[in-house]
Amino acid sequence: MMRDGKSRRPEQGAVPLADDLPPGTPMLEVQGLVKIYGSRRVVDGVDFQVFPGEIVGLLGPNGAGKTTSFRMTCGMIEPNAGTVRLGGVDVTHWPMYRRARDGGMGYLAQESSIFRKLSVEDNLLGVMEMLGMDRKTRRARCNELLDQFNIAHLRKNKAVSLSGGERRRLEIARALVSQPRIILLDEPFTGIDPVTIASIQAIIRQLRSEGIAILITDHQVRETLQITDRSYVIRTGKVLCHGTPEEVLSNPEARRSYFGEDMDLGPMVSPPVPGS
Repeated sequence: MMRDGKSRRPEQGAVPLADDLPPGTPMLEVQGLVKIYGSRRVVDGVDFQVFPGEIVGLLGPNGAGKTTSFRMTCGMIEPNAGTVRLGGVDVTHWPMYRRARDGGMGYLAQESSIFRKLSVEDNLLGVMEMLGMDRKTRRARCNELLDQFNIAHLRKNKAVSLSGGERRRLEIARALVSQPRIILLDEPFTGIDPVTIASIQAIIRQLRSEGIAILITDHQVRETLQITDRSYVIRTGKVLCHGTPEEVLSNPEARRSYFGEDMDLGPMVSPPVPGS
């Protein structure tokens, strides 16, 4: 069922809805990803999974292959080997737009993706129009997202006037326009203050409670580990370790080469979701 209560069946070749997945099937499954540039094997057999209603982190130092793995997962670049599956369907060679349209994938880019000269609501309505939504549906979905992300009072404001936190909320709202079953977040905590980071963490937790699968990569390691159920640490193109935040933090090699010996999760405070 869709969130509006209407039934929607997958089109031929589309990924099954999360509710329709066989028990134990990950929403996202990456197996044996390899990427070679020249003579350098940047990614060398990376595997990871994300299940519905789960937040998973993809972490690692600069140059480790983390970003390349993330970009292959979302369809920005093709792997030399390996597979990417959404809901059990092989989407390895699907372009990014098809993963979004037919695969139920949402994506939040690290770089600002909003149209700065458009109003807040037109940033949402424009995406909906491109997706072919009718006028009534566009208006209802727009109002729903504006309320959910506590930006309804800004609906007529130009996007260029938004603060960093307001802009990030709008960007996440845009990524959710099509009601994705999985969302990939690229550096969601970059360029925003600690208070805003806490509010974005709360939003991500709320998305998890709605059954959305979430994959995050971010250089803000502590803030990422505070909200992930599991994380994978990539080093020299391979998965060094994976597990709960406590498990990856206790890995001696991960502490030595990436986290540092003094790393901890810090206070685990869950602020209210904006608009709740």
